[in-house]
Amino acid sequence: MDNAHWFVLTGGLLLFIGVTSSVLRRLPVTTAILYLAIGILVGPTGLNLFHFNPLKQSQFLEALTEVAVLISLFSAGVKMPVPVKIWRWRAPILLASGSMVVSVGLMTAFGWFVLGLPIGAAILLAALLAPTDPVLATDVQSRHPGDSDKLRFTLTCEAGMNDGSAFPFVVLGMGLLGLHKIGFMGWRWLFLDVVWATAAGVVIGWLAGYGLGRVISKVHQKYRHGLLDDFLGLGLIGVVYGVSEMCNAWGFLAVFFAAVALRQAEYRAAVASGERIEVKDTTSAETEPAPFVSSSSLVFNEYLERLSELVLILLVGGTLFVNSWSWRAVGLALFLFFVARPVSVYIGLLPLRGLKRVKGLSAWFGVRGIGSLYYLMYAIDKGLSESLALELIHLTLIVITLSILFHGVTVRPLLHRFWK
Repeated sequence: MDNAHWFVLTGGLLLFIGVTSSVLRRLPVTTAILYLAIGILVGPTGLNLFHFNPLKQSQFLEALTEVAVLISLFSAGVKMPVPVKIWRWRAPILLASGSMVVSVGLMTAFGWFVLGLPIGAAILLAALLAPTDPVLATDVQSRHPGDSDKLRFTLTCEAGMNDGSAFPFVVLGMGLLGLHKIGFMGWRWLFLDVVWATAAGVVIGWLAGYGLGRVISKVHQKYRHGLLDDFLGLGLIGVVYGVSEMCNAWGFLAVFFAAVALRQAEYRAAVASGERIEVKDTTSAETEPAPFVSSSSLVFNEYLERLSELVLILLVGGTLFVNSWSWRAVGLALFLFFVARPVSVYIGLLPLRGLKRVKGLSAWFGVRGIGSLYYLMYAIDKGLSESLALELIHLTLIVITLSILFHGVTVRPLLHRFWK
């Protein structure tokens, strides 16, 4: 399939979705399943019009998934409710930390004992599949700034943070495979890749986001002229991510907290000026201070997010052959969905009482997707051996595909029942 055919395929699909969007929203499945079905149809499994090889095009796929995750993390961050209160963040923090550790431990054990992988490869595989995805999980995430639904907030905030909290385990697995320096007894990994990279990512993101929010608020209040909100949002993503990379901090974590801080700064400035807007919520009608850049740039970023979702899922479908469906990969996916994710969620949320239904749905809706692809391409480009890379590509793609199918079929019926 050459470039002309790709333009026809993606353009036609965009036209179809644009015309039938109201109908698609009423379907019991997500649009991600539609993208996947078309990718499988035109890929090696179906008409064999194209085959995307992640191993040969790892650098391209790494760049594409990196941009998609960054945009999605920013969108998730500006949807966080304000003002920021620690008690409200307890559940997602526990999911992104304690549950992350439990999930990596369980998946490592499965990879080592059941799949027969070396310990470094088992940890790397577990880290690839541990974080929930901010790109594919839009149906279970906060819909807009001010959305106070507890379940959507918990899943959105968790997805925003655990893309960063999974990175230390990714580099630990790479270190045990000889692809990253972890130091004697892991001291370098612990202090630099865990403590420093995490703390620095949060601080860099918060300072940059809050600082930009204060500056923009003052400009808006003093001059009352329009700003290029889309450029400001994308510029903040680029600067924060670049500075974090130069400081060896986790850039994904920094971008998410930059978006949270940006909205927090705009909120405080709006409170001080007395400017307010009506915010429509699914559970209540309330007013909150008017944001400037955060909400305005969110619309543009969500369009980019949807486009990247379409392209990447088409590519996933175009990588699959009929013989890709091995019992090893399917068994790994079933273990993750029905054992590792539920167990890790309930263990991580043990300190919290109540929230029975939120815990139950959070245990199921651990969508895996584009973030896992990025970590895998990152490891491949750092020198992962070809044989191990092919094995991890095979396992990861089947897990992502089954996640799109399982969660895409169940998300709307379960959420409808939950909200009802």
